[in-house]
Amino acid sequence: MDIFSLLPNFGSFAFTLIAFVIAMSLIVAIHEFGHYIVGRWSGIHADVFSLGFGPVLFSRFDKRGTKWQVAALPFGGYVKFRGDADPASASAQNMDHQSEEFKRSTMVGAPLWARSATVFAGPLFNFLFSIALFAGILLYQGTTKLPLTVSQIEPVPFDHTMQVGDVLIEVEGNSLRDGQDGFSDLPKSQTLSYVVERNERLVEVTGPSAELARVVQVMPRSAAAEAGLQEGDVIVTANAQDITVFSDLKTIVEGSDGAPIDLAIWRDGVMQQLVLTPKRVDEQRPDGSFAKYWRIGIVGGTFPFEFETETAPVTQAFGNATQMTYEIMKGSLTGLYHVITGAISSCNLSGPIGIAETSGQMARQGSLDFLWFIAILSTAVGFINLFPIPILDGGHLSLYAWEAVAGKPPSERILNRIMTVGLFIVLSFMIFAVTNDLFCP
Repeated sequence: MDIFSLLPNFGSFAFTLIAFVIAMSLIVAIHEFGHYIVGRWSGIHADVFSLGFGPVLFSRFDKRGTKWQVAALPFGGYVKFRGDADPASASAQNMDHQSEEFKRSTMVGAPLWARSATVFAGPLFNFLFSIALFAGILLYQGTTKLPLTVSQIEPVPFDHTMQVGDVLIEVEGNSLRDGQDGFSDLPKSQTLSYVVERNERLVEVTGPSAELARVVQVMPRSAAAEAGLQEGDVIVTANAQDITVFSDLKTIVEGSDGAPIDLAIWRDGVMQQLVLTPKRVDEQRPDGSFAKYWRIGIVGGTFPFEFETETAPVTQAFGNATQMTYEIMKGSLTGLYHVITGAISSCNLSGPIGIAETSGQMARQGSLDFLWFIAILSTAVGFINLFPIPILDGGHLSLYAWEAVAGKPPSERILNRIMTVGLFIVLSFMIFAVTNDLFCP
């Protein structure tokens, strides 16, 4: 049973808020724990580890004297190190009369390497968390086992004779003994001719097409999500045209020029009518440039049946997870560059409202989808924190680089000005992102 099915039937806003709080609390906790634990290993004492801001709901002191607390506003958190005048470590208390041992245990009095490691640990732990989540999901899902053996068949609006347990030998004359390569270049039809091994005999059966126009996933904040399309829906017609395979639907959507599309869908044995309006999106071409396309925001055109799996090698799972995390950072940087240069719309940037909406929609699609989204968001949070903007971790690291080159940190007057500029940049970006959430289509 999916854990989100156990939640009470809250309204849409409440469910979205809960999903958002869960996602951000996990990510912030991991980020701040990275700062805390590496700071502790580096000899820097933490006075407070807080999840949330505002009035303290619960707190306790550990044996090292660190106060662990949960505050009323669950939209963030912080670690306040010894000697800091504020949770952002932007300024320090006066320590002229403190001992050298005390100064060494503070953020400002620690060696440059210890401060740098402590600051960098927050984003690093976000990346490690993402890799662990991606790898865990990949290990849970496993890899397809050969020979291809049907383990589950999803409901479809037509008859066929494929059964669970069938071992797939051929499809339309193409061999499937070595894997799924035989599913390429097949006729456009809802059903195909298969040769399967059943009860130690070869049997010819009919089975669903691997390219059926069945909704596998609905992307958050998409036209499909707004229209009410759901996972498992089979699209039968679009604008009164029969949809045999997924590419038929793609052709109609891309040629719509943004006009509404009337869909007839099959859901749980019942035909329903929906209307959706495609959205124009920026997508990257293989050469790195961007082009605008009309999209409705669904994943489809995959098997309406599942194959037996086996556990993937751990090294393969973590290797793939590391590559995914890297690709997210690379894509984020590329996308931001193209937004700044005007190659793509600034509406591609989402703010807290958009992230909250996405959290709720991913949670409704199931725990695995929600955890996958948390992994993506954790990478994004870690990556953004490395930007060289004062008050962010990257800004602190830039100041430490200055100190390493100049031999001393910037003066308090310069530091205060830098922090003011950094705060202005961050607040301006937040206002811009929220405006996008409110006014972008």
